[in-house]
Amino acid sequence: MKWLFPFFANRTILLLLLLINIGGTIYGYIWYEGQLVETPLHFLPFVPDSPTASLFFVFVLIAFLLGKNWPLFEALAIVTLVKYGVWAVVMNLLVFQVTSDIQPAALMLIFSHGAMAVQGILYAPFYRLKTWHLVAAGVWTLHNDVIDYVFFMLPRYPTLDLYIPEIGYFTFWLSIFCIALTYYLCLRKKSFQLSITNN
Repeated sequence: MKWLFPFFANRTILLLLLLINIGGTIYGYIWYEGQLVETPLHFLPFVPDSPTASLFFVFVLIAFLLGKNWPLFEALAIVTLVKYGVWAVVMNLLVFQVTSDIQPAALMLIFSHGAMAVQGILYAPFYRLKTWHLVAAGVWTLHNDVIDYVFFMLPRYPTLDLYIPEIGYFTFWLSIFCIALTYYLCLRKKSFQLSITNN
């Protein structure tokens, strides 16, 4: 794995990832536009889950390019990128199971959200988290679950409306898994320095 680190630390790769994530974040907020206009103001920060996750990672990448670490954004990014990346893949596969039909947009969502989860994990060795950063990210994530499944602000998949209790249960444990994974990957003594290269 270590042999890949110079590739991840290449400035061109970081800039490319930054542009991709900015574009994906903008697209994601546009995708939520119909739901956002109907959402009460106090719930707005908790509705666009995936674009907010990629927005957190945008700040992580900007920090890397500046030669810095912004650990709170790193914690929020890895937990939410993995959570909503995996969640969207599972939900779109579940839609396929229910309808026996998979649309090109669903394939795009599966690919893009799978990539979200992967990129969050790939940079985990370079994060500089402390326990309170993970606690804050965990509170944000679990609070978001409450907003989604108690106040029903979850992303709209009409095909899956009959399965909301089961999806909520799955989502809660997915959040716990992502918090535990972040603890395992990031809160350890051994970590690596991101030395950005220009080649």
